[in-house]
Amino acid sequence: MPTFLTPNRHGYSVRFSPFQPERIACATSQYFGLAGGGTLFLLEVVPDGGLVEVACTQWSDGLFDLAWSETDANIIVSASGDGGLQLWNISCPQVSNHTMTLNNFVFHLLTSTSDFQRTQEGSVFGGLESDKTRTVSIVSILGLQYKTGKNLNWDPNRPNSLATFLGHTQLVYSAMWSPHVSACFASVSGDGTLKVWNTHMPQHPTMSVRAHDAEVLSCDWCKYDQNILATGGSDGLIHGWDLRNLTSPVFELKGCEYAVRRVRFSPHNVSVLASVSYDFTTRIWDFKTAPDPLETVKHHSEFVYGLDFNNHVAGQIADCGWDSLVHVFSPRSLVSLSSPLVPPVK
Repeated sequence: MPTFLTPNRHGYSVRFSPFQPERIACATSQYFGLAGGGTLFLLEVVPDGGLVEVACTQWSDGLFDLAWSETDANIIVSASGDGGLQLWNISCPQVSNHTMTLNNFVFHLLTSTSDFQRTQEGSVFGGLESDKTRTVSIVSILGLQYKTGKNLNWDPNRPNSLATFLGHTQLVYSAMWSPHVSACFASVSGDGTLKVWNTHMPQHPTMSVRAHDAEVLSCDWCKYDQNILATGGSDGLIHGWDLRNLTSPVFELKGCEYAVRRVRFSPHNVSVLASVSYDFTTRIWDFKTAPDPLETVKHHSEFVYGLDFNNHVAGQIADCGWDSLVHVFSPRSLVSLSSPLVPPVK
């Protein structure tokens, strides 16, 4: 199993490149994100099965999330505890004060937006997704104002956010663009709700449901059905929602002993999803077969925060956690599953 140690840095987010199947980015922070700086690692799975560092760059505050551009293989967005979003070009030949060169790769800070309100703890971070339908700029960014419960939509070529979406009454933990409807995204919050938004109508959400009787920490869209979402809560439950009828969850998955920190749908199997939790586990689920996990993987010794599927390699996932480890692996339950007959929406 390819594994990489991020020395003295604790993992918060890991994402596969949408262009290069062997490339991974990982956002980390010092001192468990409570103080100190952050490091963005660019990693690569090599032919002999190892996971090696290609490049890394430092930021003055902790890095809590990241996203790859879906229109440029060299662009990464990171979100930091100082309230900023950083847009990085990992191959730009220019050199600036925010550049680090390693192994012939260069991280160049293209832009940094710091208009988020800094929390008292300095822990503003966002669930970020590229919106490939926007052609006005390299990437359109969906960010979170962590303390005040706002969603903000950014264009890197403009000094202010494109729109602010008000509706949550507590911390917004995650926001995800729909892979099916270009102007639609979902968000979840410490207020226990899942909200669905139309970017053309930022004044209020188009749909809202109390998703958990606890804080909701993560959400994701099914890649095969535009009406299905999953949410993960601090109650240790995963709920599935059908936007055509929000009166009750269409599925409930049980097994995590503590909070579900992140949930992701498989890009290769209609009803399969994965989750990571504060109980140190990564779990694989099939909501059409059983409410219990297909497989439980426990190869971390601390909270597991980051999770992603590889769009190019069926059955391969990556996770990262507070134990400073990044793992890339193919759970047995995913390897044994047959591939669907139709490709997912990218």
